[in-house]
Amino acid sequence: MLKIGIDLGGTKTEIVALDAAGSECVRRRRDTPQGDYAGTLALITAMVHEAELELGASATVGIGIPGAMSSATGRVKNANSTCLIGQPLQQDIERMLGRAVRIANDANCFALSEAVDGAGAGARVVFGVIMGTGVGGGIVVDGHVLAGANAIAGEWGHNPLGGEPGEQPACYCGRRGCVETWLCGPGMARDHERASGGRLAPPQIVARAAAGDAACEATLVRYEARLARGLAQVINILDPDVIVLGGGLSNIERLYRNVPLLLGPHVFSDRVDTRLARNVHGDSSGVRGAAWLWD
Repeated sequence: MLKIGIDLGGTKTEIVALDAAGSECVRRRRDTPQGDYAGTLALITAMVHEAELELGASATVGIGIPGAMSSATGRVKNANSTCLIGQPLQQDIERMLGRAVRIANDANCFALSEAVDGAGAGARVVFGVIMGTGVGGGIVVDGHVLAGANAIAGEWGHNPLGGEPGEQPACYCGRRGCVETWLCGPGMARDHERASGGRLAPPQIVARAAAGDAACEATLVRYEARLARGLAQVINILDPDVIVLGGGLSNIERLYRNVPLLLGPHVFSDRVDTRLARNVHGDSSGVRGAAWLWD
């Protein structure tokens, strides 16, 4: 059976159609209507209809969103695309498409994609991390997404990092010192500016560190130590077989060499066997996972 996956992002919306073997039949990307819930519904509906017209067949539909569906209200919560918050997204899409759809957090979709046929294939417990403008997480156990009683399983980014002196940075969730505030891309840039006075984006920091810039090297060393502490919290609770990194910051190759060496002092074990891996499917991983919600 054909499966359609949609990754509803804050700026871009992507669609992919997979056949039973996981091969891509259709893939397109369009701009997401900014702050426009009705426009977002219309875009998703049009993209599904266009894909099915090209395929010449109907398909199941799974959608990854930057938030979660509340089990209490059936409406979107915790979304950084604020026009979705409080909206009955699933009911509206099902009405417009005339069929059932499945919706999950985008980080859960990323984790599912990598667990099915990516860097976590064959592992029993996979923790997927998206590190970009925010920091998301998703859990897959035995090939199934673990959503949790509150639909927040895997949200490691909104726990306190700890171990950082001084005033803690504010998070959009209303708390301070969240893992996300330190480990997202803007968090790395803010930390570098605080320490050095220079304003650089993460790719510039990485490039200059590789060229021997001492201040940029120090920023990455701090980042790696914080990432190790944050992931150690996950390992101590979940003890996953593999942690798969995604998002723009997952392209920093040195993380896979340096961070595993820093985990030991923070993990409650005589050794750390959890594998840290880079994603296989790149930017398309989350949209593939949305399609696999029907597998």
